[in-house]
Amino acid sequence: MTEQARTSEPETAPVLSVVGPGEGETIVLGTTRMRILEDGSHTGHRLAIAESVLAPHTQGPPQHRHGLHDEGFYVLSGTVRFTVGDEDHEATTGTLVMVPPGTPHTFANLSDQPAVLLSTFTPDLYVQYFRDLQEVLSGGRPLTPQANIDAMRHYATEPATDHD
Repeated sequence: MTEQARTSEPETAPVLSVVGPGEGETIVLGTTRMRILEDGSHTGHRLAIAESVLAPHTQGPPQHRHGLHDEGFYVLSGTVRFTVGDEDHEATTGTLVMVPPGTPHTFANLSDQPAVLLSTFTPDLYVQYFRDLQEVLSGGRPLTPQANIDAMRHYATEPATDHD
């Protein structure tokens, strides 16, 4: 780096982010209510975090693979079924599920009670996907499996059709 570049770029300190109860961006996708706690703007886009409430009997997205990001799910309350390929995992309160890039997965709340998840996305790329889905709904279009897949493809995510 040249001396001129060093002096012409102001150094900025990281900015503390505090999101209180009821704060954050809210995204409603059918029977799922999501609260974006960190969209990546305070983490240099390395990490995003969301809280999701899945109503009883909520089906998740089509099984899919992320090409560029890890996704983590921590079950705060309830039970969520994670399907990885052909394998089902019942995740109860206190369970952490980490999904690395390339792993086929989906999830659903098949129970009669709401389930609450804390999700992480590293990097933050995938938060915009949820915003895109909300735009589909607000535009009056149904959130079909194909609309979901079309939105996923913008974020290095593909349907997992072979379930390997």
